[in-house]
Amino acid sequence: MAHVSAAERRPQLIKAAIDLMSREGVAAGSTRAIAAELGVAQATVHYTFGTKEELYRAVLEQLTQDLVAQVERAAPKEAGFEETVGALAAALWRTVREQPTSYQLLTELNMVALRTPHLGEALHSHYRGVIEVTASLVTEAAEHTGQALAQPAEAIARFVLAGFDGLMLQRLSLPDEEAELACLRALVSAALALADGRLAPVPVPTA
Repeated sequence: MAHVSAAERRPQLIKAAIDLMSREGVAAGSTRAIAAELGVAQATVHYTFGTKEELYRAVLEQLTQDLVAQVERAAPKEAGFEETVGALAAALWRTVREQPTSYQLLTELNMVALRTPHLGEALHSHYRGVIEVTASLVTEAAEHTGQALAQPAEAIARFVLAGFDGLMLQRLSLPDEEAELACLRALVSAALALADGRLAPVPVPTA
């Protein structure tokens, strides 16, 4: 049998892990089960990734990269700031509707990472990366359209993602197409108001 390098085997194992855990959950994602999914020896997983946690880190990164790439491709080339933000939000929501198992797996991995010290940094990197990409898209849209931002792009990104995370969990737990779209439109409107200064942050007591 021809030798397959670790570099070639890596994306195959990541896909096998995503396919398996999307169907059966993170708890089913043992190195033995993932190896069986691809039809290779369990030792191949350990040789390629070292530990199950490193494989989970790679899965988390791959899922994030795939979803971000889909949203980035949806950015309109010639459009105003409001239209651009609306198109990006619609594209992000489309990934939830079309790939619910990917978001369910991401959610499960996030919960596992919170309980697994070795995966904590992977979780931090995941969220930092998503925030940075979102802030970059907001900045690019503002610069392209000449829109002055009343708040930092990162603050706008965090606001949008906080609302989106809540909508995504509602979609997974209690789907309601009409209510979800209404909330999504309200989230986009609030984000635009925050961006142009119509919605100013209100001081919140910390004690």
